[in-house]
Amino acid sequence: MKPILSFLADLSQNNTREWMQAQKATYDEAKTIFEAFVTELLLESKIFDPSLDGLTPKDCIFRLHRDVRFSKDKSPYKTHFGAVLVEGGRKSPLPCYYLHLEPSNSFLAGGVHQPEPALLKKLREEVDYNGAELSKIIDDSSFKAFFEGLDTQHKTSTVPRGYDKNHPYAEWLKLKSWTVTHQLKDNDLSKKDLAKQVANGFRTMKPFNDWLRLAQTEHK
Repeated sequence: MKPILSFLADLSQNNTREWMQAQKATYDEAKTIFEAFVTELLLESKIFDPSLDGLTPKDCIFRLHRDVRFSKDKSPYKTHFGAVLVEGGRKSPLPCYYLHLEPSNSFLAGGVHQPEPALLKKLREEVDYNGAELSKIIDDSSFKAFFEGLDTQHKTSTVPRGYDKNHPYAEWLKLKSWTVTHQLKDNDLSKKDLAKQVANGFRTMKPFNDWLRLAQTEHK
C-alpha cells in the first residue's frame, strides 16, 4: 500500500491535471495495486456475505475524478482511494461495506450514508419498532471491540416529529446517517494480512447491515 499512500500524498500537494498527466505511470501503479487489493477483499468478504458474489473491482471502486460542477473547490481529483462492497455495485442504496485509503486518514466503514427521506423514515420506524435488536448488535462485545457505536456527525438537534422526546432510543431517531467507522493507521496498511483484517471488520459489521437492510424492506 505504500505506493498508494505516496501517490496520494503527492497528489494532495499537486492537484492539477498537468501534474496528473506527468505522473500517469505512478497513478497506474497505485491503481493496479488497489484493484488487486479489492479483488482479494471481495474474495475474503464473500465468505460471510454471499450477496457480494459476482462483484468485480470495477463495480466497487470510485473514480478519482471529482464532480466540481456545484463545488467551490475546483480541484479535479479526490485525494483518497475508495471502494464500496455492496450488492448491485457503487450506486446501490443497500447497506454497504466501505474502504477509504488516504494518508493519515484511512478507515473502513459501513451502513447507509445520508439516505433519502423515504428510507430515513423506514430506519426511524425500525428503531421505534425494533430498537432493542439494534441495541443488542451494538452492545455485542465483538462489535464494541471494533466500533465505538453509531457515527453521530449527521443528526438533527431534536427528536423528529411524531416521536416522544423521551423515547429510549431518542438519540438514534435523530440520526440522518446510519454508519459505523473504524480508523486504520498508515502502519496497518503494510500488514500482509490486511485484506483479512479489513474483511474481519466487515464481518463484524454484517449484523448491523442486516438490521438496516431489514428496515428497508419490512416497512412499506
